[in-house]
Amino acid sequence: MHIGELADTFGLPPETVRFYERRGLLAEPQRSPNGYRIYDETSRRRLTFIRTAQAAGLTLAEIRGILDLRDEGTAPCSHVAALLTTKLAEVKQRQQHLAALEAELNQLLHRCRTLDLADCDDGEVCHILSG
Repeated sequence: MHIGELADTFGLPPETVRFYERRGLLAEPQRSPNGYRIYDETSRRRLTFIRTAQAAGLTLAEIRGILDLRDEGTAPCSHVAALLTTKLAEVKQRQQHLAALEAELNQLLHRCRTLDLADCDDGEVCHILSG
C-alpha cells in the first residue's frame, strides 16, 4: 500500500508516517519504480503497535526502546510491563495533584461566594486570592 493508504488506515496525515520513518520507528519502505513508498503488512502492524503504545502514554523514545529490543531479537514484554507500571504510578500521582488542585479551586470558589467582591481594596490585587 502507498503512504496515503497506510496513513488513512490510522487517521493520520502522511507526514506523520514520514516522521516515524525519520525517527527510526518505521523501517524505510520499499520503493516502486516511480519512487513511491510501498508499505507492507509489517509496516501496518508496527504502526498499530506505535499508536497503541502512544495511547497507553508511552513516549516515542520509550516506544523506540521497545522496538529496538524487538529488532535485536529480544521479547520486550517485561520491559513494557515495567514501563506501564511506571506510567500507572505517574498517572496516580497526577490524579492526587489534580484532586488537591480541585479541592483548592472549590475552596477559592466558596470564598468567592462569601466575599463581597466590591470590598477588594487597592492594597490587594484580588482579595479572593489574598488568603
